[in-house]
Amino acid sequence: KALHTVELNTQNMFYVLQTSAIVISHNVSTAGGAPHFANPPTVIVMVGLPARGKTYMSRKLTRYLNWIGMPTKVFNVGEYRREAVKNYSSYDFFKPDNECAVKIRQQCALAALRDVRSYLKDEGGQVAVFDATNTTRERRDMILKFGEENDFKIFFIESVCDDPSVIASNIMEVKVSCPDYRDCNKTEAMLDFQKRIECYKKSYQPLDPDQYDRDLSFIKVIDVGRRFLVNRIQDHIQSKIVYYLMNIHVQPRTIYLCRHGESTDNLKGRVGGDAGLSPHGKQFSSALARFVEEQQLKDLKVWTSQLCRSIQTAEHLGVPYEQWKALNEIDAGVCEEMTYDEVKEKFPEEFALRDEDKYYYRYPAGESYQDLVQRVEPVIMELERQENVLVICHQAVMRCLLAYFLDKSADEMPYLKCPLHTVLKLTPVAYGCKVESISLNVEAVNTHRERPEVMGAHF
Repeated sequence: KALHTVELNTQNMFYVLQTSAIVISHNVSTAGGAPHFANPPTVIVMVGLPARGKTYMSRKLTRYLNWIGMPTKVFNVGEYRREAVKNYSSYDFFKPDNECAVKIRQQCALAALRDVRSYLKDEGGQVAVFDATNTTRERRDMILKFGEENDFKIFFIESVCDDPSVIASNIMEVKVSCPDYRDCNKTEAMLDFQKRIECYKKSYQPLDPDQYDRDLSFIKVIDVGRRFLVNRIQDHIQSKIVYYLMNIHVQPRTIYLCRHGESTDNLKGRVGGDAGLSPHGKQFSSALARFVEEQQLKDLKVWTSQLCRSIQTAEHLGVPYEQWKALNEIDAGVCEEMTYDEVKEKFPEEFALRDEDKYYYRYPAGESYQDLVQRVEPVIMELERQENVLVICHQAVMRCLLAYFLDKSADEMPYLKCPLHTVLKLTPVAYGCKVESISLNVEAVNTHRERPEVMGAHF
């Protein structure tokens, strides 16, 4: 059984459920530590008119799936078209009666699908995102046939929006600066792109959950997430995609990440523990309060871990804060409250194993960075739902959060620099996230350790 049509109105919280049994696939760990999924690979197919946020969703979803350990890649057909046609002239290229252009666009779609097949069959990919308009049933039927021939699951994401202000904003923020319009002014680019949209409208056939497309797996995202329609969810990957898309928004906001103030254990070089703040840590707490006040943020949410040093850092802020167990530092198991030298002396094999693969290494009776990503995933979901948030957490946790927002790999994550007494200001932009590092000029020890050059040389 599968989850059939679900219509959700996020303003009225109205739900219509027809059937609700969801198939969850199992995965096992391979020798290298990375999970091996029993399900066939998935092709996510974007659907919708231009300037409806399809590429925004494609890239954001790809970043999330890679972060949780599902190798994912975007295949944007527009990039293939720009490679095939070096000099874009005007919207005439997108007229449905332009036979030469229609042939070129079809060839570009087929080239992208060939690369999708190579990625999923030969390069270890688990999910491919086919980012194009795919506005006709003929095109979607071709993709379905491609999926059937290659044993790929097909999941459609259709973005539907008729709000002129949202469309105009998307065109101005993203489209007028794309390579097609590098020699045009903004007004000319805006007019041409609007005419391009009209070309697509003539042949657009939306997904039809009642008749033609009732047996397909898809989600319709309506009016930038105001409402959703979900049809026939078949596995855990599709359910994760749906849940993620229902949590993201495009409203302007700022996310601040910082570690707790310096602790007494930091001064001693001890791992983990639940120590309180050092004198410098208390100075940072006061400096952070001044910094937050200067930002003059509306309705700022403050989240901390449940550990003493994180809570003490928030106490000077003068605003309510919420404690999250999920934000507690990585559990070092038997190594808790040891110095690095003590770990190396008592557990030399563990010390060396962690150097070999810091992301997948799990402390005895403790956690790995991979475990930590799973633990903080609900925090990411809630961060996506919120507007302005300050998160006061710990080094490993902050690395996990930062890796998500900056699209860093599992290999890079454990070595991201998150110094004490520094605030990272994250501002989501069109296709990514702008980061600003702000030192609050309070002295602190350096707890960062670089990636070891020789295996086993450093912890």
